[in-house]
Amino acid sequence: MQKENPGYYNDVELDRGVQLTAVSYDQTQRAMVIAGRATVGGKPVIAEISGIATARGEDGTVNMWLPAFRFKGRNGNMNRAPGLNAVATLSPRQGAIETAKAIAACVNKHATAYKATISGTRRKALVNIVFTGKNCVLV
Repeated sequence: MQKENPGYYNDVELDRGVQLTAVSYDQTQRAMVIAGRATVGGKPVIAEISGIATARGEDGTVNMWLPAFRFKGRNGNMNRAPGLNAVATLSPRQGAIETAKAIAACVNKHATAYKATISGTRRKALVNIVFTGKNCVLV
């Protein structure tokens, strides 16, 4: 009996993904992960940024990390999605939407396997990061 190779569309492969880590090094602006797993199947990670930044000291940043991971591509080969590190340097009285725009610009400017969109107001903003599958390395 021959085993079938389900390839890319196997539920296990579509559910592969990475956890988002979001950290704020500011006293008054917070970063929190709402939906923390970006999958090959298209589920986005969502982070919420809230508050107005004071940007005091040398640690006035908001950082978001997605580690590298491997998944099986449509052709059956193993691919490696690169990791992502997005950093927004804060200014005094910077709102949440400005910080979200800086994070999204950092994600979208590089040729990565992720695409970011934002929504919200000066006090509370959401950053959605979805896995696109582009620019992955063959392992």
